[in-house]
Order: sequence, then C-alpha cells, then structure tokens
Amino acid sequence: MTFEEVMTQLAEFGDERTKNTLLKHGAKEPFFGVKVADLKKILKKTKKDHELSLALYNTGNSDAMYLAGLMADEHKITEENLNKWADQAYWYYLSEYAVPWVAAETPFGFDLGLKWIESKEERIAAAGWSTLASYASVNSDDALDINAYSDLLDRAKRDLPNAQNRVKYTINGFVIAIGSYIEALTAKSIETANDIGKVEVLMGGTACKVPLAKDYIKKVVDRGSVGKKRKTARC
Repeated sequence: MTFEEVMTQLAEFGDERTKNTLLKHGAKEPFFGVKVADLKKILKKTKKDHELSLALYNTGNSDAMYLAGLMADEHKITEENLNKWADQAYWYYLSEYAVPWVAAETPFGFDLGLKWIESKEERIAAAGWSTLASYASVNSDDALDINAYSDLLDRAKRDLPNAQNRVKYTINGFVIAIGSYIEALTAKSIETANDIGKVEVLMGGTACKVPLAKDYIKKVVDRGSVGKKRKTARC
C-alpha cells in the first residue's frame, strides 16, 4: 500500500466512539479514532515497511503514528529515528507503547532505554522505562545484563516516590515486567513491589487503574509463567 492509500484507509476506519475515548486519554486532533484491530487489518497488507512507517509517523496523526510503530522494521530503524519518534510521542499510547515496543526489538534497545530514563521530559523518561521492560520480555536471560537489571530495580524503588506522573506508572510496570520475565530477579522484584506498595498515578479522569505490582507478579508466579518470553513486544 502507498502512503496515500494507508491514510485513506485510516480515515475510512475512523470510529467516533473510539475517537472520543482516545481524546479522553490524551490523543489530539487531527486523528480518526481507529481501533487497534482495524490498524492490524492494514498491517496485514503492508507488513513491515521501514520507509512507510517513517512517513506515517511524521504525519503527527495518532492513528498513523501508532500504526507506524506496529509496522516499523526493527532491523532498519535507527537510533536517530527512534530518538525523533520519542520526542514526537506526545501522549502515552505512543510514548509508553508504540515507540518503546519498536526500540525494545532493536539491538540497541537496552542502551536507548538507559539513555531515555535520564531525561527530564516526562514522556521520554516514561518511554525509557517501558523500553527496558519490553527489552527484558523479548530477549533471553543469557542476552540480558542481569546485574544491570538488578541495579535498575534498586533505582526503581529509589526514584518512584518523586518521579513524574507517567514515569511512576512505567516504573511500576517495569517492576512487574522484571518479576515476570527474568526468573533470577523475581524474588527481588517481589521485594521491590512490596516496598513501593500502591502507586498513585493521575489517570486523567479515566477509569484506568494502576496495577498493584506485588499482586500482578504473584499471579504470574501462580500460573507458572515466570520467565516465559514474548515473541514480539508489539501488540
């Protein structure tokens, strides 16, 4: 599909109810309000397409930007591309999901995540913690720096109380991810989760809730899923 064909298809898939929901969560005009299921219908036609993904993300249209994340080729996208994407990710569907998912699947994802968590920009720091979490979910433990992740758990406990709003949310998610995907750090993640307790995050008047990390990790342990990696960070 060409860029023009994709944008036309996005407009046709626009759903007013979905659009109103996304507006409440932080999306801004112009965008169409396309359901993820419909984005994936387009993705089946385009497959991974590096140049098309860059063009779509550059529109500033949230639907096109999210689709770009699903479409991006992790073997071709560059660190420069992803730094630009993170800077342009103006709300959390993009900054905490679409962009980090792609970054986590690149060979430089871990280093990029470490760089982003140092940012004073809330959306970029949040992207960093999400990237580090997703990186652990798709790479074998043999390929991970377990000591570095252990140190990051210490940092998570130290930084969370005074972190920015969405950074708190992603640090909480990081603790859950490490407890779920790195078996050697599950016990430490549970200790960290117990220490941080219930995390308060302003959710913009929506019905979304912050998961309690210790309970979430316990569910993963109880169903025997600790250490089971994902095939892809994207969904």
